[in-house]
Amino acid sequence: MLHYRGAVNRIRRRDLRWRAMRGLIAILAIGFGLPAAQALEADAVVGTWRLVTATRTIVETGEVIDAYGGPRPNGWISYGRDGRMMVVCAFEGRTRPAANDAMSDADRIHLHKTFFAYAGTYKFDADRVTHTIDTSWNEAWTGTSQVRQVEQTGRQLIYTTTPFKFNVDGKLSVITLVWEKYP
Repeated sequence: MLHYRGAVNRIRRRDLRWRAMRGLIAILAIGFGLPAAQALEADAVVGTWRLVTATRTIVETGEVIDAYGGPRPNGWISYGRDGRMMVVCAFEGRTRPAANDAMSDADRIHLHKTFFAYAGTYKFDADRVTHTIDTSWNEAWTGTSQVRQVEQTGRQLIYTTTPFKFNVDGKLSVITLVWEKYP
C-alpha cells in the first residue's frame, strides 16, 4: 500500500507540474496571440470526435506506452445536444477471426479485451467530464460514472483518467486520450 501511495503522489506531483506548465504556456500563448487551452462549454463538444492517440502511464514505473495496441487505435466518441454520449474504441492490430461461427473462446476473450464501448449521459464541469453509463460492453461499468480531466486545445479534446487497473494486464495505469473534432 505504501508503494501505491508513493506512486499516486508522484503522479499528483507530475500533474501539478503539468498544470503549472499549462498555465505558463497559456500566459505565453495569450501574450503572443496564440489560441490557448480552455475550459469547456458543453455546446463546444457536441458532435463526433475521432481518437488520435491513446497513451498509458504505468503508475509503478512511470513508463509511457501506447494504450490501445499501438499508436493508432480506432475510436470514436459522440456527444449529443440531448445530453447523451456514446464511445466505441478498438485497439490497433486486432486480429480478425475466420468467421463468427468459427470463433474460439480465446478469440472471444481477445476481442473483448481489445475493445470497449459504452453509452450514457454526460456532464462537463470546467476541466472535468463525467460519463454516467447506462449501457456497456462490460457490465461492470454499467451503472457507474467515468470521470476524466479534460481540456480543449483548438480542435482537440485531451482526456486524462485517474489511476485504475488496466483491463488487459491489471497494472495501475493512467490513460491520456487525444480526440479530434470530426470532420
